Amino acid sequence: MSSPPSAGLFGLGGPVLTAEERAFFSSVQPLGFILFARNIQTPDQVRALVAGLREAVGRADAPVLIDQEGGRIARLRPPHWHALPAAARIAALGGEAAAEAAWLSGRLIAHDCAGLGIDVACAPVLDVLAPQVATEVIGDRSFGTAPEPVIALGRQQADGLLAGGVLPIAKHIPGHGRAQVDSHHALPTVHAPLAALQAVDFAPFQALHDLPIAMTAHIDYTALDPGVPATWSARVIGEIIRGQIGFNGFLLSDDLSMQALGGPLGQRAARSIAAGCDAVLHCNGDMAEMQAVADTIGPLGDAARQRWSAVCRTGPQPFDALAGAARLSELLGKRLPG
Repeated sequence: MSSPPSAGLFGLGGPVLTAEERAFFSSVQPLGFILFARNIQTPDQVRALVAGLREAVGRADAPVLIDQEGGRIARLRPPHWHALPAAARIAALGGEAAAEAAWLSGRLIAHDCAGLGIDVACAPVLDVLAPQVATEVIGDRSFGTAPEPVIALGRQQADGLLAGGVLPIAKHIPGHGRAQVDSHHALPTVHAPLAALQAVDFAPFQALHDLPIAMTAHIDYTALDPGVPATWSARVIGEIIRGQIGFNGFLLSDDLSMQALGGPLGQRAARSIAAGCDAVLHCNGDMAEMQAVADTIGPLGDAARQRWSAVCRTGPQPFDALAGAARLSELLGKRLPG
C-alpha cells in the first residue's frame, strides 16, 4: 500500500517545471498544486505543465487548483480562455438572470479548466460584503451585502463548476467580508459580536456546507478566539466551522505566505495543521519556503485522508461552450471576449 501524500499543496515559479522543482515534488509528495498567472502562457503549455506536475508525484489524480472566479481574480484570460464577470456584476442582474449567469460562469470556468487538466477552482466566494469596508480585497468578488444572494448565487456557481467536472472551493470560511485590511498584507481583526457573525457571515457557508472543499480565512475574530487567526484556531475550526456551520468536507488553509500570518513558514504550517486544517496551501513557489513547510507538515492525517477520499469527482456533463458564452453575454448585455 502506497504512503499517503503530504498535507500540502504548492505553487511553482514559472511556466515550466524545473528540474529542482520536479525533484522536490517527487521527494515530498504534496497532495497537489496550485497555478497562477506566472504559470500560464498557452493551452498546450499549461496542459504539459499539469501533466508534468502529476508525473512528478506519480499520481494521475493529484489535484491541480487555480484561482478562477471571474472578474479581477482570473488566472486564465483571453485570448485563449473566456473573460468572465465578477460576482458583483452577476448579482447586479437580479432574479433569474443572475442565477442563470452565476451557473454559466461556473460552467464556463469548468470548461476552461477541464480542458487543461485543472480539476479544482478556488470559487465560489461566499463572503458577505460588509458595507463601508476599508479594503477591496473582497469587494466585487462577493455576490452581495446580505446572505440571501450570496447563498443563491454561490450555489449556482458551484453547481456550474460541478456540472463541468471541476471541484469548487468555498471561501473564505467562516467569512472574510468584514475585513478592514487586506490579509495579504496584515492580519484583519473583526470585532463583530457572535450573533452578527452567525446571522450574516456564517450563513452562506452553513447553507453550502455540503461543498467538497473550503478554504479558511486568515482573520482574527475577537468574538470567537481573540488574537488567533481562524486558520490557527482549534476553537474556530472545531466549534464554528465543523460545529455550528456543519462543514464536514476537506478544509484547506488559505495561502501560508500571506502576511496575515506571522512567524517562520514551518511554524505557520504546523499551527494550521494542529488547529484542524486538513492541508495547507503555499502559493509563491519559493523553494526555501516550500521546503520549510514540507519539513513540518507530514502526511495527511487519518481524518483528512477520509475526507479527501470522500470528495466526489464526476466527469463533465454535455455543454456547448460557444452557446453558453453567447447566452452569458446576452444576459450581461455585452459581448465577452474569448
